Amino acid sequence: MSIKKFRQILFNSFLIIIFFYLENAFSQNKISNVNIASSNLPLVFINTDGQTIKDQERITAQMGIIDNGNGVRNNISDEFNNYNGLIAIELRGSSSSAYPKPQYRIETQDSLGDNLNVSLCGLPTENDWILYGPYNDKSLLRNVLSYKLSNQLGRYASRTVYCELFVNYEYLGIYVLMEKIKRDNDRVDISKLTELDNSGDELTGGYLVKIDRIEWNSVGYWYSNFGTPYQHEYPKDDEITPQQKEYIINYFNDFEQLMNSDNYNDPETGYRNVIDIDSFVDHFLLNEFCKNVDAYRLSAYMYKDKDSVNNKLIAGPIWDFNLTFGDAWITGEIGFSDGWQIDYSVLHPDDPFKVPFWWKKLLKDNEFSSKVKTRWNELRNNILDHNTLFKVIDSTASYIQEARLRNFQRWPEILSSTYEDEILQLKGWILKRLMWMDTNIDLLTQIDQTENNNIPNNFIVYQNYPNPFNPVTTIKYRIPSSTVMLNSFKHQKNSEIPEKDRAYNVNVQIKIFDMLGREIKTLLNEQQRPGIYEIEWDASNYPSGIYFYKITKGNIFNIKKMMLLK
Repeated sequence: MSIKKFRQILFNSFLIIIFFYLENAFSQNKISNVNIASSNLPLVFINTDGQTIKDQERITAQMGIIDNGNGVRNNISDEFNNYNGLIAIELRGSSSSAYPKPQYRIETQDSLGDNLNVSLCGLPTENDWILYGPYNDKSLLRNVLSYKLSNQLGRYASRTVYCELFVNYEYLGIYVLMEKIKRDNDRVDISKLTELDNSGDELTGGYLVKIDRIEWNSVGYWYSNFGTPYQHEYPKDDEITPQQKEYIINYFNDFEQLMNSDNYNDPETGYRNVIDIDSFVDHFLLNEFCKNVDAYRLSAYMYKDKDSVNNKLIAGPIWDFNLTFGDAWITGEIGFSDGWQIDYSVLHPDDPFKVPFWWKKLLKDNEFSSKVKTRWNELRNNILDHNTLFKVIDSTASYIQEARLRNFQRWPEILSSTYEDEILQLKGWILKRLMWMDTNIDLLTQIDQTENNNIPNNFIVYQNYPNPFNPVTTIKYRIPSSTVMLNSFKHQKNSEIPEKDRAYNVNVQIKIFDMLGREIKTLLNEQQRPGIYEIEWDASNYPSGIYFYKITKGNIFNIKKMMLLK
């Protein structure tokens, strides 16, 4: 079926009623409808001709876009005037892949299936794009706001355009058309490497590298001598030469070796000769202000050009900022506005994805921390002034007002309060975060340089068992003693631990959260003595799905994921 016929089927007189089924492994089928004849946002239509869109396996489909320009309505009955042609499409996302609202990566193609560079909805010409569907972010604007702030700071981040998406007759709601991070004159503007660039200055750039989780399908990755998981995004793994791969691996090994040395901040031979300090300052401040739960350790990009162009390593672009501004449901930190995100590995010692050690070494250096303070005070007078931020939020919320009503008709389960309340909560969080950073920015050099000084080494939260479970599971944890390492007693009963080592109480809370970060159950809230404990959760009254349990001991907490499968 042609995409033109597909669009004609969707349009019926002035009003179209789209029926769709919401199906996923953890909910019952239900039917809804959304009324739409036109929108102030671009309308994007994708037709796969019956094919299933898969993860890590692209299929060919057709895409049409109606975009009549700013201030002009886009009608269902209009011709495709922005794009009308082939695409390759696949699912994307890591934590977001668990959402029922799918996330897509697309590539515009010509009739032969080759890359087709085009401008979509006014964005600079390219062929690789992202269709990001805000789901857990009930404000619908965390990524958009974060990327806008980065660009205002003079640091490239993906440009964005709101749109409404239809896939195979189904209305899927508000999406954000975004630029995929890649080497390009209008994106990450670094030199192109060819298979002949294997020596001298030609070998030294450009490289686009990220720190990220290594998964079964990851390519182009390596672990540094200090265990940091790097991946080269550019050149691609099937295009990089052995000499280029050796160069970039050695480059980061040398950088980390320097940062681990006593002379890492030497004015002549230290890190100042390796990194673009201003970019690292901005990267730090943006991640900290937004309180990005993935900061520094996941989706953390850096790039380097040829030495003859710029011999310094540059931090950025930022990416995947949907778990920001107090919405870090994945770690249970909903609404938290205090604390430095760079301390993540201190607060979450069991998380295998660590903040690279050299970030704290940078902050330990007075010159770097002074630049951070100066830049913060500068930004607080303009871009990060709360009134300026609130104007951006209000104008964005107003722009998507009409479409977000349809979006929440399509996905009603995600909005537990009103949208207006969500915006108020977001603004309130921003105010608290700004105030906290204003108060603590002068204390940067006091950030703990260790990875575990503030955490008892033996406060352990075990994985629940069984997992997956139905309907009862057991949660086990260990509370440390203040006078001894409880590891000494890990094979003994609590009654066998010396009384002097169990002579104080601490408040312990155990809470259960659903996949949207909503607290659904408090299992425990009481004073407990040091020892080893188990508690059962009976989930008979809850639907199948992914859940999180958060155990808090005093001001220390740990979070684990579990799956209820009925």
